[in-house]
Amino acid sequence: MRNSAKTVQLELIASPKPFVKWAGGKRQLLDRLIEHAPRSYNTYLEPFIGGGALMFALMPSKCIISDINAELINTYNVIREDVYELLDSLEQHTNDEKYFYAMRARNTIALTSVERASRFIYLNKTCFNGLYRENSKGFFNVPFGRYENPNIVDTENLIAVSKYLNDSDVQFLNQDYIRTAYTAKKGDFVYFDPPYLPASKTASFTKYAKSDFTVKDQERLSIKFSELANRGCYVLLSNSNMPFIKELYKDFEIIEIEATRAINCKAEKRGKGMYEVIVKSYYI
Repeated sequence: MRNSAKTVQLELIASPKPFVKWAGGKRQLLDRLIEHAPRSYNTYLEPFIGGGALMFALMPSKCIISDINAELINTYNVIREDVYELLDSLEQHTNDEKYFYAMRARNTIALTSVERASRFIYLNKTCFNGLYRENSKGFFNVPFGRYENPNIVDTENLIAVSKYLNDSDVQFLNQDYIRTAYTAKKGDFVYFDPPYLPASKTASFTKYAKSDFTVKDQERLSIKFSELANRGCYVLLSNSNMPFIKELYKDFEIIEIEATRAINCKAEKRGKGMYEVIVKSYYI
């Protein structure tokens, strides 16, 4: 991170929070997740990091986080290493529809890591509903959000996130969750927050990358969950409250959670209900 007089201000910054809005984000479920988290553990691993709400709430001193989304992992790295350059870049963006589509169409190969992170945050703050979705070619394809005053430059929080990432032993990985989970050891805490199994073919978004997270992927994940539990890891998982999911994890404790479903594009299908479950491999 750049040496600057600004770094003195880091001690005064509030606790970090997710710096992007992510479909399936856990902000509204944090109290329940924290309630069911293990009281002590070695390394914290989150193989579907997304916005990182639980990580920022727990602020573990040692963690391994990963995601298959290269732009997201690059942004975490940039916030740790070059947060002030990132803030300078974010200041250059405008909340304009024509500008948005021009930025969305930019080829990230030609951009620096800071420019990529700046573009990523800008698009997240100004696109429709804060979604991240890619088409089959791997290109971001969410339309302009038409917000009056989006918080594109969230200075205080980005500095708080940078401080936490610099003060802690955090490893960032851009890879499949299986490879990340493979490194977990006895006594580690692994939190899985995969793309949820949708209630119907059109009920929710599961396409955060060019490949969908399929039923077979859900089955593959449940096998890995059991393997980690048998290895002596503390394993926690969240998913949709569906019979299929409950059957996959029938040998473990399942807690139904009331949540507000806000991502559906149809207003009448939003609202509170027992939409989610937490699965635990341990007792506290």
